[in-house]
Amino acid sequence: MTDGAQRQGRILVIDDEAQIHRFLRPALEAVGYAVERADTAAEGLRLAASRAPDVVLLDLGLPDMDGMAALGKLRGFSDVPVVVLSARDREADKIAALDGGADDYLEKPFAVGELMARIRAMQRRRLAQEGAPPVFHAGDLAIDLLKRTVRLGETPLALSPREYALLALLARNAGKVMTHRQLLTAVWGPAHVQDVQYLRVYIGQLRHKLGPAGEGLIATEPGVGYRMREAD
Repeated sequence: MTDGAQRQGRILVIDDEAQIHRFLRPALEAVGYAVERADTAAEGLRLAASRAPDVVLLDLGLPDMDGMAALGKLRGFSDVPVVVLSARDREADKIAALDGGADDYLEKPFAVGELMARIRAMQRRRLAQEGAPPVFHAGDLAIDLLKRTVRLGETPLALSPREYALLALLARNAGKVMTHRQLLTAVWGPAHVQDVQYLRVYIGQLRHKLGPAGEGLIATEPGVGYRMREAD
């Protein structure tokens, strides 16, 4: 990766409180995250679909839609880890959010250190549930799925956020055929499920960057999708 934001990933903050964005953006950027801002549910859902965030921080009290409804819509097309940030402290609200698809729930006000720890724990749990090793090795390629770093031998590999998202998704499902629809929905969002050419271009870019070390790493399943070879 070429900079700290790419190393740590992209966080989408969906909250209509300006002070929350003023508080979170510098704190998240300081530890290497790229931050996307949305003040409404509609904008948040659009960015979730188009920007492929690695984590979503979601407020429940949004001006255009209840946060629970927004969470339900998000879960209709994405399994991105979600931390609900809310001033609602009733046990029933927490249970509803977690049952509705949130991965964690944090009451406002909160300490940024606790938020970071919860994000790290959530990402570790997600990898464990998927059965993916924290570091994927195949030949000279090493993908650290927690630190979001990619290396060929001793050389760091510079990838765009979208290229990394695609490569990591294939690595987490190594040995399995991922269909065009699955890959496009996860990386580009549901509006692009027919844009197979996008996928071909990015797969070509990844193969080019991986070079000889990546030969045979990403196999094409004609008319279906792609499959990454299993880890060594």
